[in-house]
Amino acid sequence: MDKKTEASGKRRGRTLRMILFVLLGLIGLCMVSLVVLYRYGMNFEEPAMAKVWQAGFEEKTFTTDGTTINYVEGPDNGLPLLLIHGQLVQWESYQLVLPELAEHFHVFAVDCHGHGKSSHDPAKYTAGGIGSDLAAFIEQVIGEPAIVSGNSSGGLLAVWLAANSPENVLGVVLEDPPLFSSEYPRIKDTAAWDTMETAHDFLAQSEEDEYLYYYLWNSEMMALLGDGRQGISSWSQEYHKKHPGELIEVFFFPLSIRMGTRGLQRYDPYFGQAFYDGSWNTDFDHADALSSVKCPAILMHANWFYDDNGILMGAMSDEDAERAISLMSNARLERVDSGHATHLEDPEILTRILIDFGNELQLAGD
Repeated sequence: MDKKTEASGKRRGRTLRMILFVLLGLIGLCMVSLVVLYRYGMNFEEPAMAKVWQAGFEEKTFTTDGTTINYVEGPDNGLPLLLIHGQLVQWESYQLVLPELAEHFHVFAVDCHGHGKSSHDPAKYTAGGIGSDLAAFIEQVIGEPAIVSGNSSGGLLAVWLAANSPENVLGVVLEDPPLFSSEYPRIKDTAAWDTMETAHDFLAQSEEDEYLYYYLWNSEMMALLGDGRQGISSWSQEYHKKHPGELIEVFFFPLSIRMGTRGLQRYDPYFGQAFYDGSWNTDFDHADALSSVKCPAILMHANWFYDDNGILMGAMSDEDAERAISLMSNARLERVDSGHATHLEDPEILTRILIDFGNELQLAGD
């Protein structure tokens, strides 16, 4: 072996040793994380959530018309901003945007009815039932008109508020709401139908009491995990036995999915049932409501496509988005290269849009 070949071999050996060292370190960190989670359960906190508390947010509750709304409030640094999450998650889904938004706004983020720590009352699971309580929240907690931003079904509620309680709304940012596509019966031809149908089927059976496990094994979305569902289910059930009363944190999922699995444990399937049977849209015609929105509005439209069976994979088609814009008198369309929950998948997009929108409203009001 010549010296050049020998030197090359030594370099490869050092490189392999370094790679092995790094891999062993990563494995060690994973093992430590597993031990910490196993030992301390939900005392584990997302790094992003630590930043939320450091930014000055406080968790509180408000009760109106027999319904308790759980929410967080940030420091008063500007115009009031109300954030309304989408289905299956909780206010924590905004954790990646809350600290920066708190530097520009007086932020309030709620747990929607049937989600998180807010009341689970199926009698309120209509756009009008929830919207009326949110209007009371703005009047009695925020105390002045607010910018309202909602994702998915939260975006539908933002539309309801702008149309039916205009005195409480400065402007709306609609983060990829399922306008028109979530109206019955068209909702049956969308990817969202899987969530609604799973909720309906869960309520019709008696074998499984825990919705998280039922959703894991019966949702088409979870079926994408393949054989991984068995390991997740076994791990979750074992964790539940050893830590009764705690939320199961499936920490090895990406954050966007962790928000879903966490939210599923505090989600009322009757909320999904209301979309399944169409009752959620009682007295809430999307076109009529949009025509009544007079405040400044931004409609965010995320990525979408039709699959081979003609199922809408996304919240809105281009036609839906264009129709929605045409119905509002003071709105503009923002097409975003992101998935449905932009605030989780590309938080800088939502923060930029909201901060710019707030500045525009501030200038218009001066």
